[in-house]
Amino acid sequence: MFVQALERQESDFQSHCSLERSKLQGEVNEMEKILDNDKDGNEHSDSLVHSIQDCNKRLELAKKELAAKLRAIVLLKRQLDEVPSQAELIQYELRFSELYTQIQKKLRQTRKHYDTYNALMEIKELMLKETSLLNSISMQFQDAIMSADGRIKLIDSLEGILKGIQQRLGKVQTTLQSEQQIRDSLKEKYAAAISEQRHSYSLLKLFQEECTRNERLRGRVS
Repeated sequence: MFVQALERQESDFQSHCSLERSKLQGEVNEMEKILDNDKDGNEHSDSLVHSIQDCNKRLELAKKELAAKLRAIVLLKRQLDEVPSQAELIQYELRFSELYTQIQKKLRQTRKHYDTYNALMEIKELMLKETSLLNSISMQFQDAIMSADGRIKLIDSLEGILKGIQQRLGKVQTTLQSEQQIRDSLKEKYAAAISEQRHSYSLLKLFQEECTRNERLRGRVS
C-alpha cells in the first residue's frame, strides 16, 4: 500500500540522515583531535576551526531537513488515515444501496396509501351522487305515476340517468384498462430490476472478496 511505501521511504531517509550525521560528526571529531594535536601554528589551526564550523553547519542543516521531512510524513499519514480504504468504500456503497431500497419501499407504500385514499374519496363521491339521485327519484315517483305525462317524463329522466351512468362506467372501465396496462408494465420492470439488483449484489460481493484477497496479498508482499 501507499502508506507502507511511505513508511519505507521514511525509514530509508532516516537511515540516510543518520549515516550523514554520523559521517559529519566523525569529521568534526577527527578535526577536533587534529586541532588538539596540532603543532604547526595558528594559521593551520584557524583553517581547522573553519572546517569544523562548516561541518557543524552542515550537520545542523541535515538535522533541520530531517525534522522537516518527518513533519511532512506525519502530516501525510494523518491525511491518509482520514481517507477510507477500499473495503470501507464498498461497505458505504452497500449501506447506501440498502438505504435507497428502503426509501423506495417507503415511497411505494406512501403512493399506495394516496391511491387508496383517492379511490375511497371517489367511491364516496359516487355514493353521495347515487344517494341524491335515489332521493330525487323517490320524491318525484309518487307524483309522476299519477299521470301519463308524468310517467313519460319519469321514464325519460331514468333513461337519461342510465345513459349518464353507462358513460361514466365506460370511462371508469377505460381508466381501469389503462391502469392495468401500467401495472403490468411496472411488474415487468420491477421483475427486471430485481433480477438486475441480485446480479449487481452478486458481482459486488465477488468484487469485495477480490479486494479483500488483494489487500491480504499486498500485506504479505510488503
